[in-house]
Amino acid sequence: MSTLLEQLSAPCPIVLAPTGMVPTRAMTPHVPLTPKEIAADVRAASEIGISSVHLHARDEDGEAAWDRRIYAEIIEAVRSETPDVVINVSTSGRTWSEVEKRADVLALDGDLKPDMASLTLSSLNFMTGASVNAPDTIRALARIMRDRGITPELEIFDLGMLNFARVLRKEGLLVGPVAANLFFGNVAGMQAGLAEVGLAVERVPEDTTWSGAGLGAYQLTAQALAINAGGGVRVGLEDGIHLDRGRTTLARNVDLVERVHALLEIAGRVPMTPAEYRRTVLGR
Repeated sequence: MSTLLEQLSAPCPIVLAPTGMVPTRAMTPHVPLTPKEIAADVRAASEIGISSVHLHARDEDGEAAWDRRIYAEIIEAVRSETPDVVINVSTSGRTWSEVEKRADVLALDGDLKPDMASLTLSSLNFMTGASVNAPDTIRALARIMRDRGITPELEIFDLGMLNFARVLRKEGLLVGPVAANLFFGNVAGMQAGLAEVGLAVERVPEDTTWSGAGLGAYQLTAQALAINAGGGVRVGLEDGIHLDRGRTTLARNVDLVERVHALLEIAGRVPMTPAEYRRTVLGR
């Protein structure tokens, strides 16, 4: 296991989550919803420096969508603008729980096949609803990803999810390197305090590239702690639409990425390039 100084000397992964399932035009004019808008935001962020992008699909009405045809348009647009960025798609259970819907995007092939896909490792509550992730559903999605050669990005909101990752390792459903996002600040999950962040980081399974994410007002705090703990960061309007804790200034994705780079400079760290991320997480 590497020391903290070695981890701080390593490049920092930056995961951009530009859209999510929740932000709407009524909340902020800056959230990208169409394939063209998403691709433009990814390109602008990539010019500053990101490692991967975590994609959610929206339909023509701006509602969350699972249809692979919509994802195909987004992936094609993003790869046209930024061919090197690592593509990660969502299999979230926040709006629907059926495996068939959540795994639909995993059937894309050829130039449209995603590099990675999210895998939430338990059910959890948000302020206005639940994300339902039954054990059998988690295993089914993990099995499809394994068999399709799509690297999981583990979505971790509490310590029990870290333990379940080890269970999936033992069962042979998680193989090789994976990535993980550690989320802090959710009402029913880990909070962005030193003790909880430290314990979560300590329990990250081996062969996992982890990034810290803060929800809402905790985005900046969690990112600063993650960077200085030797991890990566997740950033974007999916996790918070404001620049400030007082929620007075609406952010753009590019603003949030620029702020992460400012944090990296203060910490004496450099961003991980998409090529480095591919070698580290995808093994290619």
